[in-house]
Amino acid sequence: QNNMCHPAAIPLVLGAAQAGAGIMGQRQAAKAQAEMQRRASQAEAERVATMQSSMRLKERQEKLQAAQKLMENQRQLREAQATARVASGEAGVAGQSVDLVSADMTRRAAEYGNSIRQNLELAELSRQYQFDNVANQAVANLININQPIEQPDYVGNILSGVSTGFSAYSGMKDAGLIKPKAP
Repeated sequence: QNNMCHPAAIPLVLGAAQAGAGIMGQRQAAKAQAEMQRRASQAEAERVATMQSSMRLKERQEKLQAAQKLMENQRQLREAQATARVASGEAGVAGQSVDLVSADMTRRAAEYGNSIRQNLELAELSRQYQFDNVANQAVANLININQPIEQPDYVGNILSGVSTGFSAYSGMKDAGLIKPKAP
């Protein structure tokens, strides 16, 4: 009994090895692509979180500045009205003219306060558009990142392996390495 394998088995082993290597290579490529997509998706989530944090910080700063301006506006109004009352009292002016001056100061302070509030509302509206834009861009980026991953082509690799095996068998037969069995 001969312990060596039959020469015809060599093409079969060669074809099976090729099919196995092809499938394994494709599986490794799919796994690597999935890991790359996972990391890119994570980086995109971090980018969005950073942008949103920055936008929220700017929002807090704007609101604080607006509140400070409104408080300063009220302080200046009180001071101006007090100064006007004292000055009119020293000048001996009283009555409706003093009330008109005070009302005019109050109106101007109110207009300034309204402009601060309107600017703050416009900034908030703009910021909401920015948040929406960041979210939409993130969705588009994630769609581009997470494309379908090509899975191993089992049938194609097996057929390629079989073809390689038949070609090797034919070549070995033509070279005289495989002898047809005698009847």
